[in-house]
Amino acid sequence: MSRRKAREMALQTLYQLDFNAVDPELALTAAVEEAGEPDTKTKAYAWQLVSGTTTNRAAIDEVIVSVSAEWKLDRMASVDRNIARLAIYEMRFGSEPLSPNVVINEAVELAKTFGTEESGRFVNGILGSLVKGRGGT
Repeated sequence: MSRRKAREMALQTLYQLDFNAVDPELALTAAVEEAGEPDTKTKAYAWQLVSGTTTNRAAIDEVIVSVSAEWKLDRMASVDRNIARLAIYEMRFGSEPLSPNVVINEAVELAKTFGTEESGRFVNGILGSLVKGRGGT
């Protein structure tokens, strides 16, 4: 299983859901097809990330708002916002305990790949603030 590939597919799905009122499973199917049909465990982890993030989105967004006082949620770049959502899901709501450092590193790498030149620092700042205790539960 490739967690990185699963995160990439989940990010692409969450990004699509930000702009289109489509079924999350259909959106993930499109991302899976684009990824070249990854193995079953990778697809299952991607679905866990998508479904968990969408289910907990309101609580996740509250956490983002609590650590990003200078940025309104709707003013954030969609890629950055969804990378943060994904990472917060993994840190706060995921079924498997993962080290915050690993989650942050993966999120920053996603931001460097899919975001702007500033995305890596922005995502790192939000998630770093959360880990340092400035974010609510």
